[in-house]
Amino acid sequence: MAEIPWGRFLWYECMTDDKDAAVAFYTKLIGWGTTEWDNDMGPYTMWTKGETPVGGVMALPDEARQAGARPHWVAYISTPDNDVTVAQVQDLGGEVVMAPMSIPTVGRMAIMKDPQGAMFACYTPETAPEGSDNPPEKGDFSWHELMTTDWEAAFDFYSAVFRWEKKDALDMGEMGTYQMYGNPGVDMPLGGMFNKPAEVPVSNWLLYTMVGSVDEAAEKVQALGGTVLNGPMDVPGGSGDRIVQCVDDQGAAFALHSLSE
Repeated sequence: MAEIPWGRFLWYECMTDDKDAAVAFYTKLIGWGTTEWDNDMGPYTMWTKGETPVGGVMALPDEARQAGARPHWVAYISTPDNDVTVAQVQDLGGEVVMAPMSIPTVGRMAIMKDPQGAMFACYTPETAPEGSDNPPEKGDFSWHELMTTDWEAAFDFYSAVFRWEKKDALDMGEMGTYQMYGNPGVDMPLGGMFNKPAEVPVSNWLLYTMVGSVDEAAEKVQALGGTVLNGPMDVPGGSGDRIVQCVDDQGAAFALHSLSE
């Protein structure tokens, strides 16, 4: 049986009002390609980096819209046993948004909310996933940031569910602690978590994608009809990397990251 790792981000899905518009926006902004996957559940559009799929895009289901869902990104995190993880999430105070389902030749997945309300997916692929713990490259998702009501409680939750451990922490003054996290035995963090500002209405995951130049990409975001919310700015801590936080032309939040030159 294939060995499925704990706590690796494996897939990224954009759920949106107008799939074709989302494809036009992100392919022009980030340079991804797309490919269609025909399956028993209907056609599905995947983002590609070169020949490698990195995620997907789909229209929000009608029932999700009727329940008030807005365009958003969701990250899929690996677990060796999806159903066991779903039960653990519920035991720890999380919520099932979409019950576990199997996709032939792909794997088993469920969409959940953590106890503070941030949405994520747990995913058990049918075969051992490709990828590695190497540094991200252009077109890869490079950072996974959780803005929440209680980062310490959130860390305890995700550590129990996905085996994450604390990495370095950054003192942000009045904004509190920015706690980085990652997988055991891997020096490079997967992302960070911190207590959200009061003006952010709900706990949420913000996903960063690597681009060549954040400053050039920020201009392109606006030219394509998106909105820059914060930045471009240097990453705190002196690395020289640059980031910008945005929403696309349909209102889904995302962020971009470029390395120091």
